[in-house]
Amino acid sequence: MDAVISPNRSLSARGLKLLMGFLIVWNGALAVFFLVIGAFPVPIFLALDVFGVWLAFRVSNQRAGRTERVRVSSQSVEVDRDERTVWTSPTAFTRIEPVEGAVRLCLSRRSIRVARALSGAEREDFTRALEAAVREARLERG
Repeated sequence: MDAVISPNRSLSARGLKLLMGFLIVWNGALAVFFLVIGAFPVPIFLALDVFGVWLAFRVSNQRAGRTERVRVSSQSVEVDRDERTVWTSPTAFTRIEPVEGAVRLCLSRRSIRVARALSGAEREDFTRALEAAVREARLERG
């Protein structure tokens, strides 16, 4: 098994530009209106609103770029995050436990949560596939 898990992006780059453009134009028009009627503090909050939305999407897109790779071989189970190995355990002794919001790989007292980016149904499918891959890898060793 060699599975790569990456979070879904909330918007494409083009969609984000369109949304931010609309938000800037809309909040800009509102800011002008509130300045004309003498409500001077309101445009500050409208600018903070645009900044908050931009910051939220920036963080979301940064997290969307992160990947998690789970590999199962007859010798080991490995987890890489952003191309850096964060977990290695012998296949024969690795336990798989479904937990709320993730799948946990366990070895003795160590554990790591994987597949947090998947939805509930996708996580169940991934858990079954991972269990089957570990079972097959154990049989391969004999």
